[in-house]
Amino acid sequence: MAERLIQSIERAADVLELFLAAHQDLSVKEISDKLGLSKSTVHGIIKTLEYRGYLEQNPDDLKYKLGLKLFELGNRVVNNLDLGKIARPIIKELVEDLMETVHLVVFERGEVIYIEKLDGPRALRIYSQVGKRAPIHCTGVGKAILAFQEEEEIERILSNTDLQSFTEYTLTDKEDIKKQLRTIQEQGYSIDDEEIELGLKCVAAPIFDHQGKVIAAISCASPKIRLSEEKLVEVIKVIKLAAAKISQSMGYNAEHALV
Repeated sequence: MAERLIQSIERAADVLELFLAAHQDLSVKEISDKLGLSKSTVHGIIKTLEYRGYLEQNPDDLKYKLGLKLFELGNRVVNNLDLGKIARPIIKELVEDLMETVHLVVFERGEVIYIEKLDGPRALRIYSQVGKRAPIHCTGVGKAILAFQEEEEIERILSNTDLQSFTEYTLTDKEDIKKQLRTIQEQGYSIDDEEIELGLKCVAAPIFDHQGKVIAAISCASPKIRLSEEKLVEVIKVIKLAAAKISQSMGYNAEHALV
């Protein structure tokens, strides 16, 4: 494949990607120095990109920045993304690997909604079903999403949520929930240990979009008796990896996410 690459296009891509890494406007000389290209070569690339709207020049210091054409293209990509379509093969692979039920939920106005559910071969009848809303304070998927909201949003959601107790293990005190959320944020995953249904244990991880915002979560649900310590470690690992794959496909970049 490498022999079919067009060098001029490769160099143009290098110039554009340089702006992603630099996070600042750049002059022809700065681009030339960073890429190890002659100023005349860089100048030709930049002028072409500017003409097509991919770069813009600041008339005050004559430095260049990314243009609106890239913003338009980026929006088109984001609008074409389909979370369910992207996640479906990953969910199927998870079920085949873990032999347990896997869920995908989205975050909508302070609530979580199941949009995908694929049962494992030994699935039990449990609370979840596609289209159903899930409590945000005591489900793995709900807590995985809630933990990565701004502090003010967490406070608002908890203050406007009926912190209902479903089992003896459900946390209903707002401060206790906040403490648990801080731990979830640190470790990058959440666990529902019989909080929504006795005998049920879930591991969930958040899914981020191109702006670095949590938009969804994925989880593995299993009877607690089947989740030994060894199996739990495995489930946590693969669920976090699956969430990261979906996030990346949704345009998320931990280093360059917009805020």
